[in-house]
Formats: sequence, C-alpha cells, structure tokens
Amino acid sequence: MSDLLQLRPEGLYCPAGRFYVDPWRPVDTAVITHGHSDHARSGMGCYHTTVEGLPILRWRLGDQPYRVHDYGEAFTLGDARVSLHPAGHVLGSAQVRIEVQGEVWVVSGDYKRQSDPTCSPFEVVPCDTFITEATFGLPIYRWPSTRDVAQELVQWRDQCAARGEAAILYCYALGKAQRVLAELAPFVDRPVYLHGAIAAGVDVYREAGVTLPPTRLVSEIEAPKRESGTAFAGELIIAPPSAAGSAWLRRFRRAQHGFASGWMRLRGNRRRRNMDRGFVVSDHVDWPGLLRTIRETGASRVIATHGDTQALVRTLNEAGVVAETLVTQFGDEEEGTI
Repeated sequence: MSDLLQLRPEGLYCPAGRFYVDPWRPVDTAVITHGHSDHARSGMGCYHTTVEGLPILRWRLGDQPYRVHDYGEAFTLGDARVSLHPAGHVLGSAQVRIEVQGEVWVVSGDYKRQSDPTCSPFEVVPCDTFITEATFGLPIYRWPSTRDVAQELVQWRDQCAARGEAAILYCYALGKAQRVLAELAPFVDRPVYLHGAIAAGVDVYREAGVTLPPTRLVSEIEAPKRESGTAFAGELIIAPPSAAGSAWLRRFRRAQHGFASGWMRLRGNRRRRNMDRGFVVSDHVDWPGLLRTIRETGASRVIATHGDTQALVRTLNEAGVVAETLVTQFGDEEEGTI
C-alpha cells in the first residue's frame, strides 16, 4: 500500500500525520478504533480515542497517555486532519477519517449497521478510499432482528426451566454480552446470572451510562444452594467462551449450552463447538450491510481486510469498483481471542 496510508511492520501508518491506526507493535502515536485486543494493545506512547471509548481502554489497558475526542471533532496530527466517527461495533468504537491535501481516507475498524442500544449507531463518512473489514464477507451472512433473537433466548430459557436445566449462553465479554443483555431487557422478569469475567465488562458499561437489566453473579448464590446442583434450574447464565468445558461448569448439575455469535449462522460451527443451540447475533456488518456501506461512502477505491475478503473484492470488481485486499494482523474476537 502507498498513498495516504502505508502498511508497515507496526501496522497501518500515515506518513503525513506520523501516526498509526490500531498498531500491533509499540509506536509513538496510535489512533485506536476500539478496545478489542486485536485493535488496542499496550506499549504506545500516546493513544487517541473517543470519549465513549475511554472507559473501555482503561479497563483493557489500564492507565495510559490517552487523548480523547468527541465523535466528529477534528484534530491535527502532523499534516493530517483526523476525526473519529461512530462505527456501531461496541461502546466507543470509531471509524478514522484522515484528510491530507483534500484527499480523504476512512479506516472503518470493525463496524455494523444493525441498531444496538449499547453504542452510538454507525455514521456514513464520505471518502475517496474506504478500508473496510470483511469478517463476514460472504452472501450467506445476513443477520436476523436482534429483538427476535432475544425473544428466542427467553423461550429457550423457559424450555430449559421445564426440564429443570440451566440455560448457559456463551458470549464475548466486550460488546456481545452487553448487547444481548440490553436486548433482553424488555423480555426478562428476573435477573440474569453472570460469570465473573462477563460481570467486569457489564460494570464498565453501566458506569458509562448504558442501561442494562438487573444481573447477579453466579458466585453470589450461597454455597449449599450451588452444591445442590439445582440452584440455577430455569435461569439464564451468561459466560465467556473460555468457560465451556471448564471446571466452573460443575456447579450446574443439568444445563443446556448456547452460543451467541454471527458464526452461528452456519450449523457446522455450532456442531464444532458442541453447542445445543446457536443464536445469530453479531457485532460485525453482514453481507448486505457491507455492500450498502461501500455504496453510501461514495468511495472510488475499496480496500478489504481481515475476513472473507476475496468474495467481496471480486463482487466489487465485477460491479466496476476498484477493490483490493490488504493482509493485516487484525483478527476477530468472535473467534475467541477473549
């Protein structure tokens, strides 16, 4: 890559501004799109982030030299004019708009177009070049209404209750768990139980002013009740994927296991994870959303990174859009990096 952004061993570099976007090695100046571990790493000399994203970075990285900006607020780095715009991915997530001598590039970071009560909605940012994620860049990935999925979750919990089972739902600790809780709020009539690793992120969201339903820690249940193995029958419990198959599950005598992820769109993924139920909820853009977003930006050049990039690039090229793939170290937390 050349032009306004360049790919270096440390990450995506803007020579005019002398900064990196989501670098994966220590650098002097980093502009961070969001707090997931494949985008926000320790060791930077300075972190530029959004006001909404600051609590997430503090939770993930601790005290660092942060520079915070409101969404849409322009600031100058070297000869570049930079601003951060809502990406709709998780709390505080941002797209990075970079302008140098009238040319505009936008780095999307991770994003989605579905509504989400826990974060600011995606904002279309017109640009000349759009660097887009393609985590779910295949036509099969089309998301159902998350409200409908929340109702399915409650029905599943009630079915488990009729059998004397706990309903254990595996969610990722940053973004997914909080979104599922917020979507469940209109439909639950009692607290949802949380694994300790999930509770930490829920607390961060609550402190940031995000409205979530009542929750309790699994560990708050008195030991004699836990040891009976029936204390959680008919309850919904949210846990991180790392809890699956762990000793932590021994407290649940009878349980069904579900997974909330965009990967559950394919039944094979549910079988490979040995799950009883799969619930399609993703914090990434689906196929129709990818095409819609690219069209709405008006970009004459599209660069696709991390995910199923080939199908997207081929589709765009066939439609007359200049598109290419960029190989980066950005991964996908939905595959289990947290």
